[in-house]
Amino acid sequence: LLCRLWRVDWIERIVNREEYMAVVFFPGIQEDDNLQSMVVGTVMRKIKSRTWKKQRYFKLQDDCMTIWYKSKKAGNAHSTFSVSDVEAIREGHQSEVLLSIADEFPANRCFTLVFRGRRANLDLVADSADEAQSWIRGLKKLIENLENMGEREKLDQWIGDWFKKADKNNDGRMNFKEVQDLLKMMNVDMNEHHAHRLFTKADESQSGSLKDDEFVLFYKMLTQRDDVMRVFQEYSSDAQKLSQSDLEVFLREEQLEGDDVEPLAKQLIERYEPSDTAKLLKAMTFDGFLMYLGSAEGSIFNPQRRGIFQDMSQPLCHYFISSSHNTYLMEDQLRGQSSVEGYIRALNRGCRCVEVDCWDGANGEPIVYHGHTFTSKILFKDVVNAVGNYAFKVSEYPVILSIENHCNVEQQRVMAQHLKRILGDKLLKSTLDGRAAVGLPSPEVSPCLRARAKVGFLGQSKQRLSKELSDCVVYCKSVHFSSFKHSRIHSKFYEVASFTESKARKHLREAGESTFVHHNSRQLTRVYPTGFRTDSSNFNPQEMWNAGCQIVALNFQTAGEGMDLNDGLFSQNGRCGYVLKPSFMREPEKRFNPETPQRRDGYQPVVLTVQVISGQQLPKVNIKEDSIVDPLVRVEIHGVPLDQAKQETRYIENNGFNPVWYDMLRFTIHSPELAMVRIVVEDYDKTSKNDFVGQYTLPLSCMQQGYRHIHLLSKDGTSIPPASLFVHIRISELE
Repeated sequence: LLCRLWRVDWIERIVNREEYMAVVFFPGIQEDDNLQSMVVGTVMRKIKSRTWKKQRYFKLQDDCMTIWYKSKKAGNAHSTFSVSDVEAIREGHQSEVLLSIADEFPANRCFTLVFRGRRANLDLVADSADEAQSWIRGLKKLIENLENMGEREKLDQWIGDWFKKADKNNDGRMNFKEVQDLLKMMNVDMNEHHAHRLFTKADESQSGSLKDDEFVLFYKMLTQRDDVMRVFQEYSSDAQKLSQSDLEVFLREEQLEGDDVEPLAKQLIERYEPSDTAKLLKAMTFDGFLMYLGSAEGSIFNPQRRGIFQDMSQPLCHYFISSSHNTYLMEDQLRGQSSVEGYIRALNRGCRCVEVDCWDGANGEPIVYHGHTFTSKILFKDVVNAVGNYAFKVSEYPVILSIENHCNVEQQRVMAQHLKRILGDKLLKSTLDGRAAVGLPSPEVSPCLRARAKVGFLGQSKQRLSKELSDCVVYCKSVHFSSFKHSRIHSKFYEVASFTESKARKHLREAGESTFVHHNSRQLTRVYPTGFRTDSSNFNPQEMWNAGCQIVALNFQTAGEGMDLNDGLFSQNGRCGYVLKPSFMREPEKRFNPETPQRRDGYQPVVLTVQVISGQQLPKVNIKEDSIVDPLVRVEIHGVPLDQAKQETRYIENNGFNPVWYDMLRFTIHSPELAMVRIVVEDYDKTSKNDFVGQYTLPLSCMQQGYRHIHLLSKDGTSIPPASLFVHIRISELE
């Protein structure tokens, strides 16, 4: 009965689709002048360069989710993008393209749309400042509404999106041919007889087509979650609902949420139960249970590890630090574009160490590029401006500028002037307490009436260093590395060794991993990709983290395993870019050796069991219309050598919509504190390499146990809702 009440409520809310969409997403749209102006449309200039400036007609579609634009000369051809794809809106001349035309168009008419992932920005110039502000304010409101959506609204939005895609002739109804096309779009390989049976069952009006409320019924039948229903009925006393007591048993025994789960059970019913009747009965229906399992609280990542939870008062050498290599490059190392956008994107991902390669430029202005290559050049002062504007938007903790200086003394003085003028109080100009430093500071930075956020320098000079620039280097000085023995006897706390990945591996082999770990318990070490990686590929950072290396610099512009692991490690602790190393890597007397983790004090291996149950709405990877995904799931463990492992499920043929596995994968992990878990979904191909579908990476220490959803990410780390996996997780001590 309760489930039926919720279904009726859902149908009532979606009957009038256009009104429903306006109400669900954007309350008060009729009273919002900015949104009304966007719906009418505006002619703006799309800018690609100083010489490429074309007029385009932009308008907000009726779904209040899609921006449509076209050229007057393009006939029926047009382009679209979703508001949900927009990550940020920058006002004024805040891109290199708009800076290049600053003398032609004033800042109050210019703005930039920044998209998620690695998609290029969209630079626009409106005809007036008022029009620019109308679009800026309107887009910000739409984005804010999307971010504030609850789980129910997100699901409703997704249903509405599919209806729109399927309704090819825009008549507000969907015939069987449109249903068949919809199934292919949704990655479903269903025989025509079964599809027609579902269609006929949903066609309650017997009109031969589905209207909005009938489409909801069709969708509900299509997405029936038997896997979740099985769990629901196992814990339900009457197989109809979960009483509060039933839910408490589930949370305590299955989800391992602790003994005192009564307050949590009450919160979950209040937060996720859609039926007011069920709430009055202090019960949870199946739909509420499904909403909970699909939420952040029901996900694999422990919400308690999302915010800052670690001790941030220890020396910098006790932290792994999110770090970028050749940050200015957007592409390869030989001919790629250099851009301040590289710094903005890295800093917005929580990166705390960015690299700046400085060379003598024309007119006395230092430039940044990959020297002796064909990469494009940008001004050093523009890089400093970007750092000043974006260093502390995502993280309030210190940023390290790793400067490789090739400039002459005169241009070094110009560099120092730009740093002091642009960064001002954000620049660390002296030790924090004004006294002679005796050790590295902590990320907290703030033992005396000073701001926490500071920009410091890791200086590495190929030229004689000017006093002005040298004065900017306070805590991190790059030095030539002789040997671990020499370092142990002679090194100062502020000296930093930089190695290519191959040189670091050589030291690991020759001196032993425990020696490297011991060195990194008191000194900072930076490791970066070898020069042979001209394609901007990345090495696996785990090997260097195992040795305690703090500044493991990666090419942030290149998606793949390396950046998945980096994003995964730094997804915890508020995404602040600093993660505290395990205690056995911070204390020199522990002498931890990643090759023999079983020899350390407090050694306690664990067993990780992952039951891969099912997948939901996996994206298509092949553009061919008839292509359906054959998904398999691979679970990878990245950690000390003894823990490196991977296992796969079998593949499911022709079902990317709701594949079911119930396959069990089991791993023994000897250093759980260092272990990263990467879950990858691929499209199986027996004749060639499997295609990537989605992934999710997180530290083992951040995993929640029990029944959990894994919300998959794309290759470049952006979300691809509603694609997910449903799994059961257990972590237990090895007996």
